[in-house]
This record gives sequence, structure tokens and C-alpha cells, in this order.
Amino acid sequence: MTLTDDFGEDLADFARRVAELRAARALPPDERRGVLDAALFELQHAADSLWPRYERLAARAPDGTSADRYERQLLRTLFQRLPVPVALVDRGTVVRRMNVAATALTGVRAGYAAGRPLAGLLASGDRVPFRTQAAAAARGEGARSLTVRLQQRPDEPVRASLVALALPGEPQATVLVVLQPGAAGAAGAAGGAVPAAAGHAGRRPVPPDLAEVTERAGAMDLVDAMACALLSSPPGDPDAALAAAARVLHGRFADWVVADTAAGTAADPVAGTAAGPAGAPPSRRAVVLGPAREADGPLWRALAGQDPAACPLVVEVARGGSASLQVRPEDILAFGEDASGASVLARAGVGSLLCVPLVREDGGVLGVLTLFRTGGRRAFSMAEGRAADVMSRHIALAMRRRPA
Repeated sequence: MTLTDDFGEDLADFARRVAELRAARALPPDERRGVLDAALFELQHAADSLWPRYERLAARAPDGTSADRYERQLLRTLFQRLPVPVALVDRGTVVRRMNVAATALTGVRAGYAAGRPLAGLLASGDRVPFRTQAAAAARGEGARSLTVRLQQRPDEPVRASLVALALPGEPQATVLVVLQPGAAGAAGAAGGAVPAAAGHAGRRPVPPDLAEVTERAGAMDLVDAMACALLSSPPGDPDAALAAAARVLHGRFADWVVADTAAGTAADPVAGTAAGPAGAPPSRRAVVLGPAREADGPLWRALAGQDPAACPLVVEVARGGSASLQVRPEDILAFGEDASGASVLARAGVGSLLCVPLVREDGGVLGVLTLFRTGGRRAFSMAEGRAADVMSRHIALAMRRRPA
């Protein structure tokens, strides 16, 4: 391992520990003494170790000839222009590079994905198998392949092929991930169901799962209740429609309901010119509903006073125009911080979340609706995510409804 690689790993570990310390600020005052001691220790480590090592590295002459630099630039260009979605990850599936085709498939910008686990973009049931196969490939146990589903496209199977690469100058094995969308024929090899027409006509039909049927029926009831509430809201008042939708979702479907709207949505609900083009981040927090014990409490006030542009997840969903379902969110700062710098997700104890855009007919974004489930409550499912996507379209239509 080179001096640069060793310094990079140490610096990355330091950054992760600092993020944990920032999240720990949400702890009660009597539990912060240990956090303060740890913060002082980290500051001492940065002053005594990291900074001198950085000065030594900065003093070194840049290595590599101009021919080597040209070769690396050529390889980067080829990687980015490959027509097949590919990504370079480490054994923990953390993204190092992602080409243009992969960003188009996943709906996530390369700059946002870098440093975050690629497994976090998959459906919750596919994350553990994907991590396991990536770790096996990184250990040199051979190429692997499995069928996964992306959060952005839950109904479309994607074939993920993984192979380890020994890249020059890299201390650890890098895993090349090739994503092939529409790999319906591969589902059988990965343990998925195969249609009877494919040679399994003699297989006995599998009875429907009672829990799944009950969950789908509950989702349809919720969609029906949402439609009734939106039709009962006064036309020409987008804020009233949004508030009615939030009341339907609150408690029954989510512990916290947070709605953000684009600038000018309330002022011009029909023309839509002030609601912002596709990709414009929301600029106004319109609705915050939480548990009864949090009514007008510190956490409610922190969420109500938060700038939506300071929430990376809200901005990303508004720009991409696609919903995001996360179970045990890995990025604790995805919904920003409160005034003290503590993670909002950590303070609320979020176990799963749904973030859906409110999209106009022409593709413009009216706002973003975010739902939290906290504590020991069951996580959001893919079926509930699809129901939320349907309801978001109904909400957007109600916000744009013209007065009679």
C-alpha cells in the first residue's frame, strides 16, 4: 500500500467518524460527555497525524509520465462512453466510478452515487445478496451474476454481473459491476418464478400469500381514501389539497408526513409557470405532521423550519423525478440536519422512508412528499411504494385543479 493510499483510507475513516459524532449531538445532554471526549480525540488526531502527512504528500513530486497520464485519461473516457451500464465498486459495494449509461439506468447522478453503496439503490430484498456476491468476487472467488431490482424500476429485473479487477495503484480489489436491464429470462436462474410456458406447465400453482393480499388490499383502501379527500378539497387551492392528502397519510400510513413545494406553487396553481421546471428543487416547507407526542415539539419545529434545499434526498428526488424507498437509510444525513447539526433521521429514529415527487403533466415538479416510519413499525414495502407513487400523481392533479 502506497503512502497516498494509506493516507486516503485514514482520511476516509476520519470523515466517517466525524459524521457519527455530528449525528450523536441528538443524544440527551447527560450522555454527551463521551461524545465530547471522542471529538477532542479526533481533533488531536487530525492535528498530530493527518496534517503532517498531508504536508509530506503535498511536497512530493507528481508521479507518472505524461504518457501514463494520457493512458489513464483515455481509459476514463472509454469507461464513461461505454453503452453498457457499468460501475466500479469496492467489496462493500461503495461506488468509486459510474458511467453515463449507469446513471441513466439508476436515475442517480454519478457525483451523488460516488462514496455511497450501490446496494442502496436496489430493492431492500436484493441488497444483502448483492453485497454477499460483491464481497465474494472481491475475495477472488470468481465472477458472479444475480438478478436484482432497482428502487427506481421495481418491476424491471436487472441482471448484475460482477468480476474482480486488480487495478494498478489500488490497495484493494475493485469489483466491476455490469448491469443489464430487462433480463427477464435470468430470473429463473436466480431463484425467481418461471412461467408455465417455459416448460413448467406441470408445476402446481402456488396459493397467494395472505399477508401480501392483505397488504395490497390495505394499499388500495388508502388510494381510495386519498381520492375521496382530494375530490373534497376546494379547487384552486393547492395548499388545501396538500394538507388533505397529508392528513390521510398521517398515522395510518406514516408516522411523519413532510411536504415541500416549489416556489410559486400556491400563487399560480393553474398556469404552472412558477412551479418550477423539471429538476427544480422545492423551496418551501408546506406541511409537517408527526406523532401526537411531537406536536409543536423540538423535532417538529426543526422539521418545520428546515430549508428543503438543505435536504439532499428531497433535492435528488426533485431532480430525478423518481421515488426513493429506503429501509434503514444508510446515509444518516440524507434528510439534512437540524440547527444544532444533528441528523434529522437519527433524531426521528427513522426505520424506513418514502420520498416521492409531485410531478405535473408536463414533467415539472410541484413539490416532494416524504414519509417516515419510526421505531419498531414495519418498513415500507415495494407495494406501498407503488401505491404512494399513484397517490402522488393524484395529489399533483388536485393541486392543479381549476376552480369551477
